[in-house]
Amino acid sequence: MRIAVIGGGPGGLYFAYLWKRRHPDAHIDLFEQNPEGATWGFGVVFSEQALEFLRADDPETVDAITPRMESWKNITLNLRGESVEIDGIGFSSIGRLELLTILQQRVRAVGVAARYDTTIQSLDELAGYDLIVAADGLNSLVRRGFEKEFGASVSHSTNKFAWYGTSKRFATLSQTFVKTDRGSFNAHHYRYSPAMSTFLVECDAATWRSYGFEHKTIEESQAICEEIFAETLDGHPLVSNKSVWRNFPWIWNENWSHGNRVLIGDALHTAHFSIGSGTRLAIEDAIALTKALEAESDIPAGLARYQAERKPIVQKLVTAARTSADWYEHFPEHMKLDLMDFAYSYITRSGRIADARLRAMSPEFMARYEATKKIGSQA
Repeated sequence: MRIAVIGGGPGGLYFAYLWKRRHPDAHIDLFEQNPEGATWGFGVVFSEQALEFLRADDPETVDAITPRMESWKNITLNLRGESVEIDGIGFSSIGRLELLTILQQRVRAVGVAARYDTTIQSLDELAGYDLIVAADGLNSLVRRGFEKEFGASVSHSTNKFAWYGTSKRFATLSQTFVKTDRGSFNAHHYRYSPAMSTFLVECDAATWRSYGFEHKTIEESQAICEEIFAETLDGHPLVSNKSVWRNFPWIWNENWSHGNRVLIGDALHTAHFSIGSGTRLAIEDAIALTKALEAESDIPAGLARYQAERKPIVQKLVTAARTSADWYEHFPEHMKLDLMDFAYSYITRSGRIADARLRAMSPEFMARYEATKKIGSQA
């Protein structure tokens, strides 16, 4: 089988590696528009299981990635100079470039022909391939070429965000909420290497306009964010990597394939950064597509199976992500709550964590929260 993979992000790389490793006779070409050593952004974060979902099928890749990851067990929320830790919420992170480098090495090791600095301008260039795997991200050429056939929809959150890095290391995945005389800001920050952290700054549209960010250069915006979060950064600068202000894009496709073209990762669906699942979803898509194609006798049946089995799983997570994102759309209102009510509102925002589960998962936090409620009822 001749397969073209468009896009050299985690999903595209992992599908190419996995299929070639399991089917050595297959011919796979991977096309990536960026140079091999380039990427956008800083760290990527995974929930507590990190990449353990890979271990049953691919322990070698897990063993290559996990030693390079930073891990922690708590979430820290900072509001009005106070902090609260929510215990038992484990995460791991790794630099996006480091993750890509590991996957690129594995792709080369199995003999995939990866072509970097190569932009596919038209799908006509891919005539002759039996299967085209579109892992080409938010602005997918394949999806845009067949929007009606895929049942594609694209919308955007109203909040603005800019994705920075910093040399300040943070003990846990943390969020700092700051109110200024011109609006409110939130920073999502966590370490992803011994020397660097992600620092994603978010604000609502009214605050963004109040600061005139639409007229600011990248450098001017960065300086303003450094000033707003000066106490949090503790003298460390922000680091920019194409750190422009953006609105989070919501991408969904009712149909996951059209002819011999199939979507995975951000080309297919997006999940808000507040639940930290984008990279994992892309890799899991690659695994699901591989297994579905292997389970059927021809490509159309395999693609149909991929959608039938994977879509309900992704829909559930995307629904939770939208609920989480809605909480952030109104975070200035939530900031008016006292610290413990604010933290409870935050941790239950996706609708997936009821009190009983939270008591089992985060016993120290829930004991503190319920104690404040008891004291409040007696006052």
